[in-house]
Amino acid sequence: MEHAFISNDAAGAAYAVRQSMVPATVRAAFQPVSSVQAAEAYTRQLTGTHYENFSAVSILLPKRLRQDFCNVYAFCRTADDLADEVADREKASQFLAAFKVQTRACYAGTSTTAVFVALAATIRRHDIPIDPFLDLIDAFEQDQRVDRYETFEDLVEYCRRSANPVGRLVLYMCGYRDELRQRLSDQTCTALQLANFWQDVRRDMADRSRIYLPRDSRERFGVTEGQIGEGRFDDNYRGLIEYEVQRTEAMFTEGEGLLPLLDSTVRPQIALFGKGGRAVLAAIRRQGYDTLSRRPVLTRWQKGRLVMSALGAVLAGRLTGRARA
Repeated sequence: MEHAFISNDAAGAAYAVRQSMVPATVRAAFQPVSSVQAAEAYTRQLTGTHYENFSAVSILLPKRLRQDFCNVYAFCRTADDLADEVADREKASQFLAAFKVQTRACYAGTSTTAVFVALAATIRRHDIPIDPFLDLIDAFEQDQRVDRYETFEDLVEYCRRSANPVGRLVLYMCGYRDELRQRLSDQTCTALQLANFWQDVRRDMADRSRIYLPRDSRERFGVTEGQIGEGRFDDNYRGLIEYEVQRTEAMFTEGEGLLPLLDSTVRPQIALFGKGGRAVLAAIRRQGYDTLSRRPVLTRWQKGRLVMSALGAVLAGRLTGRARA
């Protein structure tokens, strides 16, 4: 039997989530732990079981940063599961509200659960403000209320909270806090989120009744909701996705200005985010912008090639450093 959210304190919020019908990853994240070491073991295990760009980057990073990336990844993964793996939107909103309570408790120094005990250590080490974490939760809460976007600007504003905080968290962990680097990172993160939207048009509609293609763009090219729901590809849809891919590509290009501003020990790994997004756009192009008939995907070979290119850059940097020494 599910417990109601009858308490606003962090312990009550965590207990309510643990006792509810939520994904196993979420229940584990809210389990009390006895030490920072136990909490960090959990975040490493969670990161190791997923294969998104974020976890691939964490493996290639300098050792001093790997645990921190795992801790932040666990927060992002748990929030995402609360938003998308709970079928009832009202219940998902309640769980996310509990997660926000736990986030504030983390900053108050009163956390006892796995994700937040681990995250607290990262926050202290890098002096990370609370805003990126709260922005992410706000975006996931918006997903429970909003499933259509009127304009491209509205969608970019959503990405400001759903994607950009991740890049800013990465910069904080790497020691960067300036506005220029954050702005360039925002371009890459927004572009990466948009690339995923264009890739998942059919799945978002079928699984969650969401359409991220903006209404003004759809009307410009004569693409209707009904057409998306039917999965009916035509020249109108091709023109729409090509248009969105082109302006997303421009964002990736601008975001690449960040890379020369990063230390060589983290540059190849962070470059993976943009390379992965561009690879998704290339996959969309290869199938003629048809993301309705089937979802464009990267093969294992393509994913491996991306990671190996980053690994090669890391090794080259280390060898160069040794030669200079």
